[in-house]
Amino acid sequence: MSAETTILLVMFVGLMFLNVPIAICIGLASVATIATLGDVPTGYVVAQRLSTGIASFPLLAIPFFVLSGVLMGDGGMAKRLMDFATSLVGRFPGGLAYVNTVTCMLFGAVSGSAAAAVSSIGGFMIPQMEEKGYKREFAVALTACSATTGLLIPPSNIMIVFAVVSGNVSVAALFLAGVVPGFLVGLSIMIASFVTVRFLKPAPAKVPDAPTAYSLTPPPPGMIQGFLSALPTLLLVVIVLGGILGGIFSPTEASAIAVAYCLVLAMFFYKEVKAKHLPAILLRSALTTSVVMLLVGASQAMSWVLAYERVPQMVSDAMLTLSANPFMVLLLINVLLLIVGTFMDMTPAVLIFTPIFLPVVIGLGMDPVHFGIVMIANLCIGLCTPPVGTCLFVGCSVGKTTLARVVPSAIPFFIAMAIALLIITYVPWISLTLPRMLGLM
Repeated sequence: MSAETTILLVMFVGLMFLNVPIAICIGLASVATIATLGDVPTGYVVAQRLSTGIASFPLLAIPFFVLSGVLMGDGGMAKRLMDFATSLVGRFPGGLAYVNTVTCMLFGAVSGSAAAAVSSIGGFMIPQMEEKGYKREFAVALTACSATTGLLIPPSNIMIVFAVVSGNVSVAALFLAGVVPGFLVGLSIMIASFVTVRFLKPAPAKVPDAPTAYSLTPPPPGMIQGFLSALPTLLLVVIVLGGILGGIFSPTEASAIAVAYCLVLAMFFYKEVKAKHLPAILLRSALTTSVVMLLVGASQAMSWVLAYERVPQMVSDAMLTLSANPFMVLLLINVLLLIVGTFMDMTPAVLIFTPIFLPVVIGLGMDPVHFGIVMIANLCIGLCTPPVGTCLFVGCSVGKTTLARVVPSAIPFFIAMAIALLIITYVPWISLTLPRMLGLM
């Protein structure tokens, strides 16, 4: 490792331990490292990378998808999705846990935000589950883990980020590749819920059964009524994916259409968002977008430093020196990403480690689309694990409990998600069948 790379690593990690915002950590570490190179104009390189890093047409989709997600959270769509999920799985023993997972999958898929799913769904489901005998910590852990499935089921902002960083991966192919893995992770969480409720008995009272699994006034709707109520919301996914796959519009144009559709739905169909609410909604969306864009720009500066110092090539050579067996190399990458996910949020992790690991897996013959899904599925686990588990912290805040109490209840879900990750990693057709069937690869 060169002196410049050491400076980059030490400064980045040091600033993180000082609790400096991650975008600032990346930017300052990059500036300090470039300044030590001597023959490189520091200000010019940093400014260029910051500006060109966000000057990408696909990245324009992020602010629109963020805004559509906020509109969905405030527009009453979560309640309709919850009714639909109840009509599907609420009748089963312990059905409220399955309702939670299915609702998070549906809401996360149409909103593209795991944190929004935890906040919107958790605010309602956690008290309902506690009322029916589930421990609050179990409900919080279940909601936090279930919400991450929406990052695999399209549309997904993090897939757009990966496509931009990787350089030659189709956003549409990534969207389709995430559908089956997203449902697989959701199914694994539901199986963990079944095992936990039936055998580990997290609830102090009896295991909730079908008639008491969902308590609302009026009673939950039937399947057809629930589907019809949620249909306008579910159509968003059909419009976005159908338009992209049909060649009607690009992913960026689809994001703008998603905003228009959600605005009409929230203001005129469900009538839960008023004109006076729009300034606050736009402000929240702008703040979220600004954080993402600052991360992208700063990470492009760091990527330039890594490329200048040939770090990706050195990592690739080192890994292939350890083992030429694809099984072992992929296992090592997964372990490293799991460790990274415990202390780094998903977006900076994708921005930093995609340029490092992607050449390695391509050298092993792995499809970049498949690797993108593996990476996102891996880092989704990090959103639920301390010390920097965004979904876990949001869930604890919504559920009014502490991290120390929730983590033991989350262990079965961590195990289930890790098993799903291994299946996604070593069975490529799970991710690649749909994009290949539709000619996107």
